[in-house]
Amino acid sequence: MMPKSIVSPEDQNVTFVELFFDLVFVFSVTQVVSLLHHGLDWVAVGQAVLVFWLVWWAWSQFTWALNAADTTHHLVQLGVLAATAVAFFMAIALPGAFHDRSSWFAVTYVLVRVIGLTLYAWVASEDPSQRAAVRSFALVSAGGLLAVLIGGFLGGAAQYWLWGLAILLDVIAAAVGGQAEGWNLHPEHFGERHGLFVIIALGETLIVAAGAATDAVWTRGLLGVAVLAVAITCGLWWSYFPRAKPVLDGALASRRGAEQAKMARDVFSLIHFPMMCGVIAYAASVEAAVAHLDEPLSLAGRLALAVGLVLFVGGMAVAVWRATRRLLLPRVLLTALTAVAIVAVTGVASTLTLAIALAGIVAIAALEGRTGSPVEDDAQSARGDQA
Repeated sequence: MMPKSIVSPEDQNVTFVELFFDLVFVFSVTQVVSLLHHGLDWVAVGQAVLVFWLVWWAWSQFTWALNAADTTHHLVQLGVLAATAVAFFMAIALPGAFHDRSSWFAVTYVLVRVIGLTLYAWVASEDPSQRAAVRSFALVSAGGLLAVLIGGFLGGAAQYWLWGLAILLDVIAAAVGGQAEGWNLHPEHFGERHGLFVIIALGETLIVAAGAATDAVWTRGLLGVAVLAVAITCGLWWSYFPRAKPVLDGALASRRGAEQAKMARDVFSLIHFPMMCGVIAYAASVEAAVAHLDEPLSLAGRLALAVGLVLFVGGMAVAVWRATRRLLLPRVLLTALTAVAIVAVTGVASTLTLAIALAGIVAIAALEGRTGSPVEDDAQSARGDQA
C-alpha cells in the first residue's frame, strides 16, 4: 500500500487543527493590545507594529504552507501542533518582547517560522517548480530570521533596527517569491483561512472590551460603551464578510500561476496586515473608553479609533482595488469623513465618539447595500466567475 501523499487535495477545506493553530495566534492580537494598555504614545505604537508584523508573518507563512499540505495527514497535524505549542509561548512572551523577554520571543518566533518553512519544503519536494519557489523565499527569509534572533538578544536600539530590517527582508522575500509560477494555490482554502483569522480577531476585540468591563461597576456609561462596541464590531464584520470578501475570493480564484500568487501575496498577506492593525487600534480605543468612562476620550484614544476605521474599512477598499481595479470611492470618502469627525469632535462623552464611528459604518453599509453598488456588482461577478 502506497503511503499517503502530504500534498493537499484540490477540494481541501480548513481543518480543526488549523483552527486550533489560529486561535493561539489570534491570542497574540490581545497581547499586542496590552502593549498599548499603558499609553498610546509613539514608542508603544512602534513596538506594537513591529511585533505584530512578526506574529502576522509567521501566521501568514504557515497559511501558505498549509494551503499546499494535506492537513488531514497525521505528520502534518503533528507539525502544526508542535508549532501551536511554540506559538503559545511566543504569545506569552509578547508583552515583554522589548524588555526582559525579548530573547524568549525571538527564539520562539524563529522556531515557528522554521517549522513552517520545513513543512513547506517537505510538501514542495514532490513538485520541482514549487520547490524552486519555496527555496527562493526561504533563502531571503533566512536573513530576516537571523536579524530577529540577534536583535532579541542584543535588545535596546539595536533590536528596533534589526527587527525593522527583518520586516524589510520579509517584504523582499515576498516580492521574490511572488515571481515564481509554482505555488499551486487553492484559492477557496486560502481565502477561508484569512476570513477565519479576521472573524476571530474581531471577536477578540469584544473580549478585550469585556475583560475591561468585567471588574468595573456597571453604570449607564459602561453599558453604553459596551453596546456601542458590540454594534461597531458587528458593523466591521458586515463591511468585510458580506461585502468585500466575496469579491476578493472570486478575484483570486479567477487568476492562475504567478499572477494568482502575486494577488494572494498583495491582497491577503500584505494588505490584510494594516487591516489587522486597524482591529488592534480599534480594540485599544475601546479599552481606553472603558477605562475612562467619566472623561472624554483622549486625543490618543480618538486617533486610535479613527486610524482603526481607516485601516480596516479603508484597507478593504485598497484590497478590492488591487483585486479588481475598481475604486470604492463612497467607502473611502465616508471612512475619511468619519475619521475626521472622530478626531475633530472634542470634549464629548466617549459614548458620543463611539456613536460617530458607528454612524459612519452604518452609512457605508447602507450605501453599499443599494442595488448596483460597486461592491455588490463585484460580488455578483465573482460568484459568476466561480460558477
